[in-house]
Amino acid sequence: MSPPPHGRTRRVDLVRLREKLPTNVAEALRQYERHLTLERDLSPHTVRAYMGDVVALLGHVAGDTPENADVGRIDLTGLRSWLAAQRAEGSSRTTLARRAAAARTFTAWAHRAGHLAADPGPRLAAPRPHRTLPAVLRVDQAKDAMEAVSSGASEGDPVALRDQAVVELLYATGVRVAELCGLDLDDVDYSLRVIRVLGKGGRERTAPFGVPAERALRRWLDQGRNALVAADSPPALFLGARGGRLNQRAVRQLVHEVVAVVPDAPDIGPHGLRHSAATHLLEGGADLRTVQELLGHATLATTQLYTHVTVERLKAIHDRTHPRS
Repeated sequence: MSPPPHGRTRRVDLVRLREKLPTNVAEALRQYERHLTLERDLSPHTVRAYMGDVVALLGHVAGDTPENADVGRIDLTGLRSWLAAQRAEGSSRTTLARRAAAARTFTAWAHRAGHLAADPGPRLAAPRPHRTLPAVLRVDQAKDAMEAVSSGASEGDPVALRDQAVVELLYATGVRVAELCGLDLDDVDYSLRVIRVLGKGGRERTAPFGVPAERALRRWLDQGRNALVAADSPPALFLGARGGRLNQRAVRQLVHEVVAVVPDAPDIGPHGLRHSAATHLLEGGADLRTVQELLGHATLATTQLYTHVTVERLKAIHDRTHPRS
C-alpha cells in the first residue's frame, strides 16, 4: 500500500495532537473556532487552516508533553521558535507568512479572551511572501479558448452546452470557482445581464456578463439542463452528470482541458481565467476600484497585483516591437 499524501498525514497528526490537549485548552480552541466561524465569518477552509496552525503552535510550545499544553505559555520566543522549526523543515516564505498571520490572529483573540496576559503577536516578524505574477491568457488566446469550448456545444450535447456556459461565465465575470458552483437559477438576472454572487466572508456582490455568456447560458438552460435534472436535483445553475450541483473539481478539470488546446497558452485553471479577466479589463481601460468591486476583493492591494501583470505585458510588447528597445 502506498503511503498517504503528506498533507493528509499532517492533518491526521494534528487531529491526534488536538485529542491529547488538556480540557481547558480544548475548550479555548472550541471558543476560538466559534469566533472564526460566527464572528469573523471565515470560510470553512480558512477556519480549518487557522485551527491547524494553532494546534501545531500549541504542540510546539508544549514540546514532548502536549498533555501539558497551555495557551498562557505562548510568548514571542515560542512563536519565533515555531516559525524557525518550520523554516528548517523547508516551508516556503508564503507558508511561513500565512502561519505567522494565523498565530497573530490567535494571540490577539487569546489576549482579549483572557487566556494570555500579553499579546506577543504584534512583535512577531515573518518573511514577506514572494508575490509571483499570475499566468494569464492573451486576449487572442482567451478568444481561442472560448471557440474551442463552443465546438462541442454546437452539436447540442447537454454536458457540452453546460461546459460552454461555465467557461464563458468564468471569463466574463471573473468569479471564483466556488462562487460559480454555488450559483442558483434565481441568481441570474437576464434583464440586466448580471449574476448575484456570494463571495468570501459572506459578502454579496453583483457581477455583469456580456452577450456571448448570455447566449451560452440561455442555450444551456433551454436545451441542456433538463437532460441532467434528477428528482433530487438542487436549484443549482450548473448540474453535474448525475443531477447534483456541479463540483469545483470538475470545473478545474474542464478549464485545464479547454486551455490545453490553445497554442502556446499557459496551463491555467479557473483562477487563471479570473486573472485573465482582471488583466484584460485593466488593459481595456477599467479603473482599479471597478475591478476590485467586480472581483470581490476586500482590499485594493489585492487588485493592484494585476497592474503588475499589465505592466509586464506592456514591457514585453515594447521590447518586441520598439525599434529602440
